[in-house]
Amino acid sequence: MDASLNLKIEQIKAEIKEIVKDNTLYVAFSGGMDSTIAAFLAKEALGSEKVKLVNVLFGPFAYSKSIESVLKTAKELGLEIEFSDKHQAQYKIMKKGPNCNQCTKQLKMSGVKDIAKNNLVATGANQSDSWGKTCIKVMNNLYSPIIGLTKDELRMIVKKYNLNIRRVGENAHREGCKLKHLLKLLINMDYHGRAVSFANEIIHDILDKYDYKREIANVKIIGPLSKNIALINIKPHPPKEIYNEIVEILKNEKSIDEVYYVNKPIELTVIANPGIYGNEESKYWIEKGRLQPEFAAPIKIVWKKSKNDRLSTFHVVDFRFIEE
Repeated sequence: MDASLNLKIEQIKAEIKEIVKDNTLYVAFSGGMDSTIAAFLAKEALGSEKVKLVNVLFGPFAYSKSIESVLKTAKELGLEIEFSDKHQAQYKIMKKGPNCNQCTKQLKMSGVKDIAKNNLVATGANQSDSWGKTCIKVMNNLYSPIIGLTKDELRMIVKKYNLNIRRVGENAHREGCKLKHLLKLLINMDYHGRAVSFANEIIHDILDKYDYKREIANVKIIGPLSKNIALINIKPHPPKEIYNEIVEILKNEKSIDEVYYVNKPIELTVIANPGIYGNEESKYWIEKGRLQPEFAAPIKIVWKKSKNDRLSTFHVVDFRFIEE
């Protein structure tokens, strides 16, 4: 690690002491690299008694592996952790269609603040985030101590201090909760909710059993509201015996009606809220920014305008494989 980064680290610790003073600092903690580093540096600056971790849970849509990882990392850091459950509030958002942005903005920070009350909350925002690029360190009781660091610098800090960053294996870049893989309205928790929760738990159980390393691993749940179609995405593609085992288990799940393994290009039929349907930029982002990075094969989208007043975003109603 070069001297300039060492200097940055010492400046961050000094700044944390100056800003937090004798108060308690709460850290919005996911267990990922960014929040782990924010928590570690806060502890170095303030001591373990003055730093508390808060993790927001989403009930059945939180990966069990993720919860285990958060608990292990908190223990390694020597910090107390509390949990805030927001899955009922999440249901109210997702019953109108997939909307991870609204969930993140409205629920994650509110969940942390429910516990932190009026205390300062630290986040892991850094130069790779849109918020990090604003360079605003403190606003509305939110504090971003590592806002001036790049991803490369964060990786160097992980290596220098031997910090354990555990991953579910869902996505090599940014992981979330299981519900982001439900590409339709969450109307029935026992049907739509059960399908996406069960499928996205079991896929990692099996891949972990074989110690299979992956960049992407998820099960998208699509189809009309009356039918749950499971699309299995794993990249790189595993041996046939592994994905066949996943297919067979999902076929026996009552909340899943059809199961397909995505190993070639597909075309998705997507109905969209009129506001999205008429906005080319929004449709481009959903296809290229939201969906394509989580599919194991190239996708194309056929867009249709929704007539359902309940739909506030989009709904993937069907698909077909594209014959090459």
